[in-house]
Formats: sequence, structure tokens, C-alpha cells
Amino acid sequence: VLATALVLGLAASSSVSVAGSTAHVTSCSNASVLATWSTVNLIKETIVVPFDALDTSAASLAAKAGYGGIILFGTRGPSNLKSILARLRHDEPRHSGLLVMTDDEGGGVWRLANLITPLPWARQLSLKTPAEITAMAKTAGQSMLALGINMDLAPVADIDGTNVYPGPMNADGLRSFSGQSSVVSTDAVAFMKGLTAAHVVAVVKHFPGLGGVRPNTDTGAASTASWSVVKQRALGPFRAAIQAGAPAIMVSNATIPGLSALPASLSKAVMSYLRTTLNFKGLIIDDSLSAGAISDAHFGVVAASVAALGAGADVILYSIPSTETAFQLAQQITSSVSVAVAHNKVTRAQLLAAATLVIKAQGANLCV
Repeated sequence: VLATALVLGLAASSSVSVAGSTAHVTSCSNASVLATWSTVNLIKETIVVPFDALDTSAASLAAKAGYGGIILFGTRGPSNLKSILARLRHDEPRHSGLLVMTDDEGGGVWRLANLITPLPWARQLSLKTPAEITAMAKTAGQSMLALGINMDLAPVADIDGTNVYPGPMNADGLRSFSGQSSVVSTDAVAFMKGLTAAHVVAVVKHFPGLGGVRPNTDTGAASTASWSVVKQRALGPFRAAIQAGAPAIMVSNATIPGLSALPASLSKAVMSYLRTTLNFKGLIIDDSLSAGAISDAHFGVVAASVAALGAGADVILYSIPSTETAFQLAQQITSSVSVAVAHNKVTRAQLLAAATLVIKAQGANLCV
């Protein structure tokens, strides 16, 4: 239903009287332009290619090939990052924009610390008032946008009351605002509003919640509590974020007993719940498909990408295999998804819907 609603926004025609005659003027929209794109170009719009911020030498290949975004890793960035990112946007062939994202939550999860105003762990932020959290996130977001970074994979909306550093056995700990749903709801929304005020797209994560999940899905297969428990205890912050206008949500790689035996990032049931039951209209982004939970489910990155898009995800993320192969992996994903479209495992309507949301997040106007 969402795919149909998004892609039916084709160009509308209107009649204008000129000197006694009637001329037909066709209006332009992002949807009408996207409808003319090739399937391959639509696929590319859904793929985000990872790079180390200190070695973006191959990033121009991704930009020139028309991929929808890049994600920057690394604790430090080069002093000329702003000009590098400006050049990448110029290299993008359709000038549709480029999602440039990083992973700045606060505390120990903070990329490019020499360039972006740092924040403390979410657990420490929760000691502040919501207004203070919003102001601090806005300041951090402004320093991101000044560099050309327009998406932040934050805030964490998981509920976890443990005061531990995140690690192999606990994905959250100090990354979570609190063990109380009401506190996480308030503070995650406050953080999201700060990024939004800075014109940086916030990505609320990790749906439907990783609080209490063992081990860390980055390192291996893991399950949430039963779906009935998750619905009762974990969804509050995500509901609050959606009601507050969340532009993007990241789906976790955990399985959900009673809902999905597959990792949530590959599950049609999970995507459908987000879209239909929670009425989420924004961008659905997968957690890294390079994670141990994905490989333990017997999916490589390429196969997982096909499965994720088929399930209803809009954006594919994976981690850096190496600077040399990150772009090659994007090409392999593109080819495999193209084959999947030919076999109706992924539909063009799904890709149109996804690309429409990506273009919206980029803030692009394809009619200029």
C-alpha cells in the first residue's frame, strides 16, 4: 500500500488558457522524475557505501556511480572533510543529493571527534532536561551539517538500565538513556528534535528494541524477548518518536520469537508492523548487514541486501570490508538486486517507494 501511495504521485497536468487557446502544462515532481529512472539507478539509491573518513579515496567512485549515500567511520576525520564531501556531491551524476551519514550517539560511540562537537553517553544526557538535550543535540548536529554530514544514526531508543559499557554481550548499556520507557521516550525524542532543528536527519534505533538482548547482534545471533513482551515493554520509545515525526528508523538484526525467526532487518513481518500497525511513513534503514547475527542466519551481505529490500527496507547498510572492496561490494549488491527484480523477489514498486523516501531525506529536488 505504501509503495503504491508513494509512486502514484506522478506528474499532474493542468490546463492554462494562453491568448484564447488552451495549453497543457505538465507539472514536475520527484515522483514523476523517479518513474523515468532505470531499475538499476533506483537500486543504487538504496545502497550506502562505507568508508573510513581518513581514507575516502574510493568514495568518488560511489558518488560518480550514483549510489544513494556514504557512511563515514573512524574516530577522526581530515581537516578538509568539508571540501571532500562537497566534491562528492558535485560528482553525483543526477545531482539528486547524497546521504552522508555517521554514527554519533554520544560517549564512546562518536565518530570524527576532532571535527564534531562531542556529547556524553545517553545515560549521562538523561540527567539533563529535555530542553537541554535538544539544545546539545542541535549544537552537535550543526557541526555535522557544517561539514556536509546530513544524517546521524542516532538516537538509541532501546530500553536498558544497565550501567555498563557496550560490548560483545550487551549492545546498549550506557548507550541507552534509561531502563524506564518513559525516560527513553522523552529523551530520545528530545535528541531527535535537536538534530532535526539542525537540519540533520535523525535515525531512531534499533527497532523493536535491543534492551536486554544477549549477545550483541554485531557479534552473533541474538533474540529479543517474546513478541508479546516486546510489544508491551519495548515499543514505547518508538511509538513516541513516530508520533513526534521521526524521519527514519533503524531496524535491528535480532530475531523476535513469536514474530520473526529471521533477523528483524530481513523480516517482512517486522517491516509490515512498522508500516501498517505503527503507521510509520519515514525511511526504514537496516542495521549493518555485515553483523554476526546476519552471517549466523546464513546470509552474506549481498544475499541479505536482497532479502532486506524484498522485506520492505529502504536503505541498505554494511560495514567496511576494506576501502578497496567497499565499492565492489556495492556493485555486487546492485547486480544481485537487479536479478531479484527480474525474478520478482524485489519489485520495481518497492524500489520506487524506497528511492522516493531516500530523495526526500536528501532534501533533493529532481525538477531543477
